[in-house]
Amino acid sequence: MAFLALGINHKTASVDVRERVAFTPEQLVDALQQLCRHTDSREAAILSTCNRSELYLEQESPAAEAVLRWLADYHQLSVEELQASAYVHQDDDAVRHMMRVASGLDSLVLGEPQILGQMKSAYAVAREAGTVGPLLGRLFQATFNAAKQVRTDTAIGENPVSVAFAAVSLARQIFSDLQRSQALLIGAGETITLVARHLHEQGVKRIVVANRTLERACLLAEEFGARAVLLSDIPQELAGSDIVISSTASQLPILGKGAVESALKLRKHKPIFMVDIAVPRDIEPEVGELEDVYLYSVDDLHEVVAENLKSRQGAAQAAEDMVAAGVGDFMGRLRGLAAVDVLRAYRQQAERLRDDELQKAQRALANGATAEQALALLARGLTNKLLHAPSVQLKKFSAEGRVEALATAQELFALNEGSPDNPPQ
Repeated sequence: MAFLALGINHKTASVDVRERVAFTPEQLVDALQQLCRHTDSREAAILSTCNRSELYLEQESPAAEAVLRWLADYHQLSVEELQASAYVHQDDDAVRHMMRVASGLDSLVLGEPQILGQMKSAYAVAREAGTVGPLLGRLFQATFNAAKQVRTDTAIGENPVSVAFAAVSLARQIFSDLQRSQALLIGAGETITLVARHLHEQGVKRIVVANRTLERACLLAEEFGARAVLLSDIPQELAGSDIVISSTASQLPILGKGAVESALKLRKHKPIFMVDIAVPRDIEPEVGELEDVYLYSVDDLHEVVAENLKSRQGAAQAAEDMVAAGVGDFMGRLRGLAAVDVLRAYRQQAERLRDDELQKAQRALANGATAEQALALLARGLTNKLLHAPSVQLKKFSAEGRVEALATAQELFALNEGSPDNPPQ
């Protein structure tokens, strides 16, 4: 048994690389099943967000190179290109990494809460794909419990600090009075919902939500008194929008340079503030070359995020300690399960030997032996059978000079604790 966590994130890879390694929701089930077919992974889950793509695996023995090759082939990258940005964690370190990710300790925004929901979604998709079994399933549950404890018992989740909040903070720096601005939000997922909530709290009254499906856009718009439109309506909405924030799962850019140029002419070059939170990007990078456009990507939010993290830094060490305790508890219980399997097999073996010797004693009784003779036969036969395999192995250990194995056997059979004739004091 070996746990592996393999992937890339905002610390190791640029947006360009991350968007090429990202999995769309539609790809996940097939990708998981392929991963288990083409590698030695017996269980697998994939977490893919704007800041990371990670594979969580259970294998009989660690085979990270094969998994890396599969990931490179799947996304049509060279192994060397991917290897430059990838990291691998194994066993205890893999468990620790998953718990840190779920707790927000490895996020661009320290303590951000969205990642836990995203990890729960990754687990749900893997269950749907049939690639989560008992071991990875237990690991996910332990991970969720550790993240919940961190959220409950530390201040790491206090104060609204997230990529969404950072985007709105930037907008507040550029526009002195956000209440007079119109915001165009592209997408209707969790991140855009957070953006809408922060804008609403800042007093922005005019919010437009553009989405691929109008029904989903309407649901979000109703919550904040916004207006819902389709993605195809974006060119008409751009001219009246001071703030544009986009986060969709589209594989191609939604907003191009030409559309923005046309909007700027209608606005008479009144500036537009744009934030592209999506990976792959929703807004063509060339849009940033236009005058009167302030375009920021996820990576550009680092400085704003840093300013808002100070209140959470003190809680980080306490959270790390909780994660460390969670790792120790999980691995201890997992090793305990391994002991249960060994004990079950040993008990079954002992019971077979007992039944064999009992039958011999019963036959001796049937053949005229006294009860005392039958009991002596049973006791002697059972003792010899139970001691045979350990005796053979101990002699083998001694001949091979395996002193540690002999010491373990002495501890296993409690031979240091005295005997019935010389009990420990």
